Amino acid sequence: MNVIDAIKSRRAVKNFDKDHVMPENIEQKLLSTAIYSPTAFNIQNWRFVVVKDKKLLAELREAAWGQAQVTECSLLVILCADTNSWQRDPQRYWKNAPKDVQDFIVPAINNYYSGRQEVQRDECLRSCGMAAQTLMLTAQELGYDSCPMDGFDFDKVGELINLPDDHVIAMFVAIGKKIKEPWPRGGQLDINQVVIENSF
Repeated sequence: MNVIDAIKSRRAVKNFDKDHVMPENIEQKLLSTAIYSPTAFNIQNWRFVVVKDKKLLAELREAAWGQAQVTECSLLVILCADTNSWQRDPQRYWKNAPKDVQDFIVPAINNYYSGRQEVQRDECLRSCGMAAQTLMLTAQELGYDSCPMDGFDFDKVGELINLPDDHVIAMFVAIGKKIKEPWPRGGQLDINQVVIENSF
């Protein structure tokens, strides 16, 4: 499947085959592809919490107001991010770059993020959004379906997964084999309604 086909065919699936077990190699392919998602300054701030414990999944479903896909999918990924990844040994993000690149970019990381908590948080959410899309398109390529989710009690989920104080939760991505077709597309806005040339 090419990328455009994956984008056009991807839908938010709510009904998964709860008995399907995802092979380990597929799970690894999904996650090892997701880490190629872009991040500003290559700080790789996303963290992928893969939930497999049945009791925890049941508690997460309750925190998601009973949405069945939380426990019926084959793989539930909670996309979180480390708001302080920019200052955790930033040299490692550029260890393979030429020295002149390292000397330029590593100090720029601190200059950009230091003292800017809102920017730190915003970057986390942007990064997780791109990683979620990578996960979903990879799943589509591999013959799986997915559902992005933000319909849950964020504070409760944070408690359940012992979220560190300096991390944020962006969303869930549920991945599995659909047993029911999603609703028909509600209708795409005309391109002229969403594309603005130069300025509003």
